[in-house]
Amino acid sequence: MARKKLSRLFPVVAASAGVLALSACGGGGTTNAASSSTPSTSESPTATTATTSAPSATSSAPTSAPVAAPPADNGLCKAGDVQLSLGQGDAGAGSVYRPLLIKNTSAKPCEIQGFPGVSYVAGNDGHQVGKDAFREGTKGNAVKLNPGQSAAADIQFVNVRNFDSGTCQPTAVKGLRIYLPQETASNFVPTDGTACASTKIPGNQLAVKTVHPA
Repeated sequence: MARKKLSRLFPVVAASAGVLALSACGGGGTTNAASSSTPSTSESPTATTATTSAPSATSSAPTSAPVAAPPADNGLCKAGDVQLSLGQGDAGAGSVYRPLLIKNTSAKPCEIQGFPGVSYVAGNDGHQVGKDAFREGTKGNAVKLNPGQSAAADIQFVNVRNFDSGTCQPTAVKGLRIYLPQETASNFVPTDGTACASTKIPGNQLAVKTVHPA
């Protein structure tokens, strides 16, 4: 009787063990499938790769050079607006006085005021000889020149032979370099003569007065 009961229990235990075994195998299989479906970290694209592949906004932006504005016309007489010449002069004690005539040869009015810059020049290169002309007197009023009109500035030419030759260093000159007031370009007025190359003479070899109506 006891043997029959034991014999009936063996199949039940065996069946239960098989079910447990199958359940354990099934659970292991599901875990492996889920694990294999997840991509590895090394295969995923990174944010750095996306950033470096984008074009640089700075490098692609076009550049342009600044454009300089043209100089404003202030109405003053320029070197190219005038024709210069020396008028007839008067002799004084050791000097000759001659007017520098400034004629407006342009097609528009221009204005001039103050002292011209005057100096002797020599050689083919037009180098300056001696000091600039001394400015004598005070600055005058502005002079308006319509086309064809002229103004004048009186220049004193000192006879440099009155200076000691060793101190003067007499030099042959070809004319005068003239700068109109507030102008950076110059004009040349031919006049042969002799000037002191030295800047240490006791006095002035040239003197100029302010511009006035001719």
